[in-house]
Amino acid sequence: MQSEVRDLRLRTGITVPCLVRGDVGAKPVLLVHAWGESRGSFDRLIPLLSGFRVYAPDLRGQGEADKPEDGYSLSEQADDAAAILDALNVPTAFVVGSSSGGYVAQQLAAMHPERVAALVLVGSPLSLQGRPAFADEVDGLTDPLDEGWVRDSLSWFPLLHEVPPWFLQDRVRDGLRMPARAWKGILNGLCEAAPPTESGTIRAPTLILWGAQDNLLPRSDQETLAARLPGAVLKVYPDVAHVVLWECPERVAEDAAAFLRSCA
Repeated sequence: MQSEVRDLRLRTGITVPCLVRGDVGAKPVLLVHAWGESRGSFDRLIPLLSGFRVYAPDLRGQGEADKPEDGYSLSEQADDAAAILDALNVPTAFVVGSSSGGYVAQQLAAMHPERVAALVLVGSPLSLQGRPAFADEVDGLTDPLDEGWVRDSLSWFPLLHEVPPWFLQDRVRDGLRMPARAWKGILNGLCEAAPPTESGTIRAPTLILWGAQDNLLPRSDQETLAARLPGAVLKVYPDVAHVVLWECPERVAEDAAAFLRSCA
């Protein structure tokens, strides 16, 4: 399957690269990566999403996207996502968000409901208000970032399944590409925002995929999230922790594809 990377100049004033893969005319799927990552975090998922037109951008401040001084509030991140769809000339898409990328996806669905045909939230939060335990470490970051710190930050989210070493090394590279201001600005934007399910209404059909061994997001929050989204389906992976996408991309692809085809 052919793929290409396009540089998209967004109406929000930045340029971001976007991987495009799949047949023209197939149902579009926008992939939204987590804080501190890049489109590369979907490298093991994308080949499994056959039958879809997949769009995987690097988001503001991360990967090879522009890294401005500001613009990192949750609403601005969601507006970037809408602007990406504009630049691709995609009126409506399925949206898959991993971890905090699922929070951005929820905000996109709340702010621009006409753009989101369905949601798949993969290890995504109900709320990020407040400060996580590692926020003080992030506040203390200065440039250039220390590779040892970035590598150690991966241990914030324990893994119960083997993840390829090359994939983990790519995530370290993602972290080192980000200036300290982006690490801080994105996290602050996520934590300061009102939860999307409280600030707006999300009507898109939604599949929630969550690992029962998640050390960050409790099951009660996932059940509340499902209850706030009409007709949402919560699927629990008993033997998976927080970063569901890293641990079991095959399961995510199978369940997401089946759900999205049912929404087509």
